[in-house]
Amino acid sequence: MSDQVALIDYGAGNLHSVHNALKAVGADVVVTADADVVRAADRIVLPGVGAFKACADGLGAVPGMVEALTERVYHGGAPFLGICVGMQLLATRGLEFGSHKGLGWIPGEVRLITPHDPAIKVPHMGWNDVAVMPHARGHDVIEEGEAYFLHSYHFVAEDPHHVAALTDHGEGLVAAVSRGNICGVQYHPEKSQAYGLATLARFLEWKP
Repeated sequence: MSDQVALIDYGAGNLHSVHNALKAVGADVVVTADADVVRAADRIVLPGVGAFKACADGLGAVPGMVEALTERVYHGGAPFLGICVGMQLLATRGLEFGSHKGLGWIPGEVRLITPHDPAIKVPHMGWNDVAVMPHARGHDVIEEGEAYFLHSYHFVAEDPHHVAALTDHGEGLVAAVSRGNICGVQYHPEKSQAYGLATLARFLEWKP
């Protein structure tokens, strides 16, 4: 019997495309806004698009969800994947439209991309390389490749060992973070064709 994957429904815009991508790689996935379902899940995926504040507010508005995620993932060790803003919510805080509290599972903050070169456009949009950090080589989920990005804010981690991969957009921007059983990707696996589906497939097999 395959692991059940809880895909958190809190009003995030990429929910259905992530659901379809997970199904495509064989996941037994349930879309849920029920904290009790999350507590019983084997694996958890948190999607997210748009503004940090809106996503943080949306997640906080689901009864008991933040508590259930903290219990099952942060304390319980269930494998977790955050996608785009779902990854950014792992930070201590986000600085979009003011300062807003994140889950705080990976210390750091989410800041506006501010390239030194005015020719570098924001948002960072389109296909770009995912370069795995030397200390993260051999990670069970994150591998070298090319993925689809769409974001104006980026994760700045306090501990560089939590950065699993970078992408280059005028400077090195965090493409993936990892800490124990918690993993997050800034890119969109559901829009990254074979590379993205392979990321999700590896997540289903991951035993942190």
